[in-house]
Amino acid sequence: MTSTPRVRAAAAVAALTAGWLLTRAAMVWLLAHDHLPWLGSGSVSHELDRLYTRWRETLDRGAYPAGDPLWQYPPGAGPALLLPGLLLPRLPYPWAFTAVTLAADAAVTAALVRTGLSRGTAPAAPGDGRGPLGALLWTAGLPLLLHLPLARFDVQVTALAVFALLAVDRLPRLGGALAALGALAKAWPVLTLIGAEPGRDARRAWTSAALTAVTLLALLASLFTDTLSFVRQQGERGVQIESLGGTLLSLATHAGWPGQVRYRYGSMELVGPGAGAVAAASLALTLAALVLIAVWRLRAVRAALLHGHWPRAVRHDAALAAVLLLTVTSRVISPQYMIWLLGVAAVCLTLRSTTQRPVALLVTAATALSALAYPVLYEEVTARTWTGCLVMAVRNGLLVAAAVLSCARVARVSGAGRASRPSPAPGGGTTAPASRPARRPSAPTAAGTRPAARD
Repeated sequence: MTSTPRVRAAAAVAALTAGWLLTRAAMVWLLAHDHLPWLGSGSVSHELDRLYTRWRETLDRGAYPAGDPLWQYPPGAGPALLLPGLLLPRLPYPWAFTAVTLAADAAVTAALVRTGLSRGTAPAAPGDGRGPLGALLWTAGLPLLLHLPLARFDVQVTALAVFALLAVDRLPRLGGALAALGALAKAWPVLTLIGAEPGRDARRAWTSAALTAVTLLALLASLFTDTLSFVRQQGERGVQIESLGGTLLSLATHAGWPGQVRYRYGSMELVGPGAGAVAAASLALTLAALVLIAVWRLRAVRAALLHGHWPRAVRHDAALAAVLLLTVTSRVISPQYMIWLLGVAAVCLTLRSTTQRPVALLVTAATALSALAYPVLYEEVTARTWTGCLVMAVRNGLLVAAAVLSCARVARVSGAGRASRPSPAPGGGTTAPASRPARRPSAPTAAGTRPAARD
């Protein structure tokens, strides 16, 4: 008997559920055995067991950890660290945190499955249907980082970004609010709004984001002291060994560069002649990336007004391109950054018309290499051996290639890379802009050990 779409969807859900349960059980096992040498000898869980626990105790007293140079997060990170203890007070804090992380992970998976398998109404254009590849990428991609995602709060932040991307089309105010909540914890989720279709909904999303951010920031400032203490520590960071600049300096060691590796501001940083210049160059490149994103947005909006069309895929794909740009220009590029990229790439893959499939493959390969670099071969990386340098060079090379490819594809499909004028019509004159296609409602969605590399 030929299987119906309903049966195929049920089989896909069952397979994804089984895969999620098996892989997450393996991740929990790895976290429980974090002391094994090949898992970093306790370095992954060190941050959760000691650092997060200490910060939570400080936050419980109504203050941010202003005197701790390792505290480098926007004020929204405070509630994220307090939430596990509030929800599961009877569990030891590290395991309560892990449970909340798994719940956020499950919510992301469920939202991607529901979106990918939703039949909804007819697509607005050919190829605009949904598919399950996004849920598959998230389910299979996150375990490539071993147990690291369970010991960092990046999964929770990524969940807010994923929900924002999935909601902004149908509920722009909700999408904007979710993006703001994520941005108040780690800044980057605000980029989920960069691909919003120009017009009333985009204005609603950005207005909602601004109001939510201001309101929550005022609330946190009234409840806690030293709300903005993270700014000074963040500004003093140097070149982390896992960044693109760090890879260049590590390779320079083999050409006689005399710099050293030191633990500073929660990560292993390179210090020595020229390291400050590399850090400044990274900041300059980040600013240039922000300018490039703004220029793309202006050109894409102009092209949309001229041609009367804003491709559906751009709404998700542009976010991935933007996050990739800020990732590769960062002074850090810790392995948990890959959680962000996997989440946004997964949302892109829920849409069959996405331009980011090859980009997602590059991100997946970079994710696997990130786990190889940390924690498996971190001693090689920090010792700047040829093996460590090669792993980091290939990982960062994949990220650069993904960023370039992603930006090029988004520019092409959005029309920002072509001449911004109507096409000539046969017999002279110009072709009138095409009428805007009807919008298709999207599916409902769920809202003493070696120190670890951070941020």
